[in-house]
This record gives sequence, structure tokens and C-alpha cells, in this order.
Amino acid sequence: MTPLVVDASVVIKWLLPELHSSAARRVLTEDTPLLAPDLLWTELGNVLWKRCRADEIEAEEARDLLRDFKRFPINTIPSISLISAALDVATRFNRTVYDSLYLALAMSRRCRLVTADRRLYDGLKRGPLAPSLLWVEEVA
Repeated sequence: MTPLVVDASVVIKWLLPELHSSAARRVLTEDTPLLAPDLLWTELGNVLWKRCRADEIEAEEARDLLRDFKRFPINTIPSISLISAALDVATRFNRTVYDSLYLALAMSRRCRLVTADRRLYDGLKRGPLAPSLLWVEEVA
């Protein structure tokens, strides 16, 4: 079965209620293998820190959520193995290296990146990377 790459904008919605959370949870109900660069954990930690800073969650809840995230069936791939391709994507398509790590992984595995990052999706949906992208609401 062809895997899907998931980014932090999707994974955070699995446990924190946000716009598109229901659609993001559908990714988990599929029997599709899930992949992400190991940067995912740093990004999730940063989102939780921002939520603590905004007094939306307590630090203890953030730690609990991070522990819960570790239980999800995501195979993380070392970013070092993707960084050259990610830099190429970033410079060619004017994207951050962070976003480009997810794109490079999807391209290397010939699969799609599921994202809920509207700016990323809208910026690439009409270009040559469109076949590598899937908007979160499009997940079956």
C-alpha cells in the first residue's frame, strides 16, 4: 500500500480541536502507512509550547499530548537523509526547508503529502509539485 506523508499541521489536529480536525482524523482511520521527517517532533513541540504561552493549555497537558503523539503509527525518517533534496525543493519553489523536508520525503517515496497548511497547499497546488500534495479535506 502506498504510504502518505503527514505534516505537523495534520498531526496536531489529531488531539487538539481545530478547523479540519475531523478530516485530519480520517488519515488515522485509513490502513495507509504514515511517514514524516523526524522534524515533525520538533514542530509538534513548538506548537504545544505556543499553546502554553497563549494560555490555551497547561504545561502538564502539553507533556501529556506529546506523549500521546508518540503513540501514533508514524514512521519517522531522519531529516539528514532528506536535507539535500529539501534544499533543492526550497530554492526551486521558494518554500521553507521545513516544509520542503515533507515534500522531499513524499517525492522520494512517490507518495503524497497530506497537509492542512493552507499557505503551503495554495502555493503549490497549481505547479509541478501538485501531484505530491493532498489537502486534508480530500482524504477519503
